Amino acid sequence: MERDEVECFLLLAEELHFGRTAERMRLSRARVSQLIQRTERRVGAPLFVRTSRRVGLTAIGRQLRADLEPHHRAIDAAVERAAATARGIDSVLHVGFANPLAGEIVMRATEALRVSHPGLAVEICEVPLGDPYGPLRKGEFDVQLTELPVREEDLGGGPALIAEERVLAIASAHPLAARDSVSLEDLADVPLLTISGEVPDYWLEHHVPARTPSGRAISRGPGVTNMQEALMLAAGGKGAFLAPAHTGTYFARPGVAYVPFTDAEPVGYGLVWRAGHGTGAVATFARTAREVTRGDPRSVAGVVSAAG
Repeated sequence: MERDEVECFLLLAEELHFGRTAERMRLSRARVSQLIQRTERRVGAPLFVRTSRRVGLTAIGRQLRADLEPHHRAIDAAVERAAATARGIDSVLHVGFANPLAGEIVMRATEALRVSHPGLAVEICEVPLGDPYGPLRKGEFDVQLTELPVREEDLGGGPALIAEERVLAIASAHPLAARDSVSLEDLADVPLLTISGEVPDYWLEHHVPARTPSGRAISRGPGVTNMQEALMLAAGGKGAFLAPAHTGTYFARPGVAYVPFTDAEPVGYGLVWRAGHGTGAVATFARTAREVTRGDPRSVAGVVSAAG
């Protein structure tokens, strides 16, 4: 039997109505009748009882339906698995996220993929502060949602998905904490906690600038490897640090104030992956991430390049 004969027979056996079968197959009723007649000639016996009021299966028709259905489902499943493999999305995708806001977006994309691409399993993990690209390079992550800019020759990515303002996290007892806002020039009056680990110079300068815009030196405080260390030292008056605006919500802590900047560039977030490893699964995740952030008021898709 030809595939269109099988599909037509099984649909008519389900609908028992030539009109609805024709609609589902997007064929004319005459074409449906032709396919059924051809199948009946192939079998050598009527498969349906047709009257002016109803359509029913004959005993041979019921037997053929019972025999064909499991094989038809298996063929459809095999074709879908092959297509998914060809697209590179029948797999497990490991996704990193740089901070809670990035993690929230990753989770939203993961939930959307669970519906649209059930064959793609997503496992997520936080990117270490002191080694922002190490796990990605080692293959522990296939893709990660991280702060921009990213200027690594062996890494590529897409445009910024969202952006948010920056704040200064500082001890509540510090004079700057009482102000409604601060400027980058104010950083000359407080040491900044630095970041310990395998971090590129440009990345460190973005998070811990060495000078104010006018050229005044900014002193460096102790090094940290994670957010909890930074919060503890900031609360103890050992230094301040620049942070995305969402930090004040996710990391509210006694002794630490979050003061918005008037002149700091917003923080952009984009997806990054190893150059040459933009698989079908990565492309699918990137497309879904763009979709789930499209209505976000922080969305800036297409503005900033993740490659630099």
